[in-house]
Amino acid sequence: MMSSDSWRPSIGVPRATETAKALKHRKVKHYGYEFRYDNNNVDKEKPLSEGIPQVCDGVLERCLKENLIKVKPDQLTINQYQPGQGIPPHVDTHSPFEDTIVSLSLGSKVVMDFKHPDGRSVAVVLPGRSLLVMTGESRYLWTHGITPRKFDVVPACDSNRPGPVTSDLRDLTLNKRGMRTSFTFRKVRRRPCDCAFPSACDSQGPPQQSSGPSAPQSDSDASCLEREFVHEVYEQIAGHFSSTRHSPWPRVLDFLRSLPTWAVLADVGCGNGKYLGLRTDLFTVRLCAKTAELVLLYRDIVFI
Repeated sequence: MMSSDSWRPSIGVPRATETAKALKHRKVKHYGYEFRYDNNNVDKEKPLSEGIPQVCDGVLERCLKENLIKVKPDQLTINQYQPGQGIPPHVDTHSPFEDTIVSLSLGSKVVMDFKHPDGRSVAVVLPGRSLLVMTGESRYLWTHGITPRKFDVVPACDSNRPGPVTSDLRDLTLNKRGMRTSFTFRKVRRRPCDCAFPSACDSQGPPQQSSGPSAPQSDSDASCLEREFVHEVYEQIAGHFSSTRHSPWPRVLDFLRSLPTWAVLADVGCGNGKYLGLRTDLFTVRLCAKTAELVLLYRDIVFI
């Protein structure tokens, strides 16, 4: 299954409709329907030209036979994680997909973190060739995510067995991550969700006000967030920012005084330049934010 997908554009599929993408945290490809990360939904009226590959039929038939799923999925998302990559905690949106979601892990084992709204959390080991089944509360209410790191704490005995990570320090060890590929199968929902968790359901409750920007899924998303919530904010508050940050911090001042004559000083993120000119016998390199208003505040400072 891992060798069946090359992550390249499919023959006969226009480049504009290709579904393989390199996101900030991983590479991803969709079959059946494309999951849109900008609105956490799918366009149910626009199925993709590629359905779920036949190589997956054996896994899905076994899931049906063992009553892990009730109907055959029609949407597949393949995620490929390099060592150190992860995925932010989230609950799969209720309205696009039916109850049961199954995810097959191939390659390296990993620890997935589940968290309940009341604060309870469970770390679960997902070895290679294991199948994660989320249904009911685990699908609709608990968040699941993978912390970006290169090592996981796993049970020392029988570490290839799926299940929760114990709190017994005598039975824990470190496991180095390798490349992992997950096949997540879902069934697209055709009617509003009527689950037993209305407080978390986008079909049953009013749209919740966002408490802040969503996690970026690509480098371009991250750049847009930085521009909107960092650079543009500093452009607006530069004057107030400077007037409230006019005095050098004592420990920074002590550090500057301790430097020998003609030492090289890098002031990274120099803000309004309040440390520039305190030592005129240093070689000073300024690394400032891309904020024109802050640059204007220290442009007249003379330094060597």
